[in-house]
Amino acid sequence: MSKINIAQKFAGISDHWKPRIAAELNGQYIKFVKFIGEFVFHHHDHEDEMFLVVEGRFRMEFRDRHEWIEEGEFIVVPRGVEHRPVADEECSVILFEPASTLNTGNLENERTLHELQRM
Repeated sequence: MSKINIAQKFAGISDHWKPRIAAELNGQYIKFVKFIGEFVFHHHDHEDEMFLVVEGRFRMEFRDRHEWIEEGEFIVVPRGVEHRPVADEECSVILFEPASTLNTGNLENERTLHELQRM
């Protein structure tokens, strides 16, 4: 049980689209990640995801619309909903999701991370 300084942890992240586990509670991971550019359209069959913007902003794209998520805002993407985060500039995001959640959901590609680094 130690406190976590969010700004300090994000300062130590220099890559993008590679979530790191900051904490775990009740079978959920709290992950820190930086976005820039486009991710891939994907969905999660069994998990909802929550994206909380700490710094910057990003656009959550859906097949029929998009939603800007600004600093201090969050969005929950329900299981089964196809989505793609896109950040025009670097954005720091905290993810809240079940420990079983694969970053690319139903897809397996070069961005898929099976093992996540702990902070």
